[in-house]
Amino acid sequence: MADIQEGGKGRGRSRNVELNLVPFIDLMSVLITFLLITAVWTQVSMIQIGSSLYGKKSDTQPNPEPPPMSEIVLKVEVKTSGYVLTVGKQMISLPLQGGEYDDAGLIAQLQRVKQLYPEKVDGVVAIEDVLPYNQLIKAMDDLLTAGFPAISVATGGPN
Repeated sequence: MADIQEGGKGRGRSRNVELNLVPFIDLMSVLITFLLITAVWTQVSMIQIGSSLYGKKSDTQPNPEPPPMSEIVLKVEVKTSGYVLTVGKQMISLPLQGGEYDDAGLIAQLQRVKQLYPEKVDGVVAIEDVLPYNQLIKAMDDLLTAGFPAISVATGGPN
C-alpha cells in the first residue's frame, strides 16, 4: 500500500491518505498477459509477399495443382421446401414428396456422389432455423448411410 503523509505545519490538520494499489496491479497484470498472448497473433497474420512485391514473377515456382476430387464440397441443405444437395458447383433439388422429405432420393443421390468420388468421406449439413431438430438428425443419418462419416453441421444462414 502507498502512504501519503503531509505534515501539519501551521494551519489545517495533517492528512494521512492510503492508496490501495492492489486493483491497479491486478489490472496491469491482466493487460500484460493479454499483450503477450496477442503478440503471437500479429505475426501469424503477416503475409509473405516475396519477390512479387516489385512485380517480378518467379519462374522456379510451378503452377499450383488443383485440389483432389476429395476436396469438392458436399453440402446437404435442409429447407422447408425439401433437400438441396450441392456437389461442387452442381445443385440437386429434392422437393418434398407428399409433405415428407425424400430421404430415399437423398440417399440415392449421395450414393451416386460416393461412386463418383470414392475417396470423399466428409459432408456438411445445413438446416433452416424453423425446422425441427429431428430433421437435421435424419439428414445426418442419410449421409452416414451413403458412406460419409465425417459430418459437419453449419448454420442455415439467410435463405
